[in-house]
Amino acid sequence: MTEEQGVGYPKTQLFIKDRMPKQLYGYEYEYKSSRTLWGWPLVHIVKGIDPDTGRPRIAKGIIAIGNVAVGGIALGGIALGGLTVGGFSIGIVGIGGMGVGVLAALGGTALSLGIAIGALSIGTYAVGGFVLGFHVLGGNAQDPEVLELLKRFANFY
Repeated sequence: MTEEQGVGYPKTQLFIKDRMPKQLYGYEYEYKSSRTLWGWPLVHIVKGIDPDTGRPRIAKGIIAIGNVAVGGIALGGIALGGLTVGGFSIGIVGIGGMGVGVLAALGGTALSLGIAIGALSIGTYAVGGFVLGFHVLGGNAQDPEVLELLKRFANFY
């Protein structure tokens, strides 16, 4: 192996990346609001791969939107924060294909310390097809306390 080819995977990867046209990385977009709150931009929206690092761009803000998003309200393929919506979301309230939430989770797979609603639900209160928890309502188990909770919630609205 010659020095030009690189020694090991990372150097070879950089060698190839430096000679690739930037158009191969796909459409790239970034918007960051000038207003900030606690040092974070109010709104941060990103898309695409960073051509300098070759890694996905990460949206970080009070409202964050991107393939990977971190913020108070995070929307993305991978979302982390307060209220999160995404394919894989972790937050206080997680909504997505796999939702993980401290208070509530909603998704195909839902994991929560509070209320979990999904096909596979694991939580203190779990509602779905296959459920695990202290108070459950699903295909494999029914708890009358969950029915009572749902009735109270329905009467509230």
